Amino acid sequence: MVNLIDNEVLQAFATYATIVVLKMLMMAPMTAYFRITRKAFANPEDAGVHGKTPEDKKKMIKTDPDVERVRRCHQNDLENIVPFVLIGLLYALTGPDLSTALLHFRVFVGSRFIHTVAYVFIFPQPSRGLSWTVGMIATLSMAYRILNTVLLL
Repeated sequence: MVNLIDNEVLQAFATYATIVVLKMLMMAPMTAYFRITRKAFANPEDAGVHGKTPEDKKKMIKTDPDVERVRRCHQNDLENIVPFVLIGLLYALTGPDLSTALLHFRVFVGSRFIHTVAYVFIFPQPSRGLSWTVGMIATLSMAYRILNTVLLL
């Protein structure tokens, strides 16, 4: 059984998982910022706060390419960070070597930050695709190591 308090791998996982989850959570205020500055709202009640006349409010119910870009980035975070947290926790519980675990955690977290910058600031491809791929490889590597450890028991 793994000692949860003194386990350096679990402490590292908790640190990096928290960082990447906080990064994902910050995408919501970023989306709100883009909605407000672009005056592009999805719901009439949201436009109502920012519009003076009914016509103004109707014009604000629209899509905006910048808002949609941030929303897609947030969606991509949800699709990648949630599996990382689940697989990373299981991986940490298998008792991996600290240096190997740190490599997995750091590579994943770094790839997500690079992915977000490349997505929001529209860096040329393949920057976004490569950063996504690197993060996916880190998660799949942890999944492989979990299965390899558990199936060999």
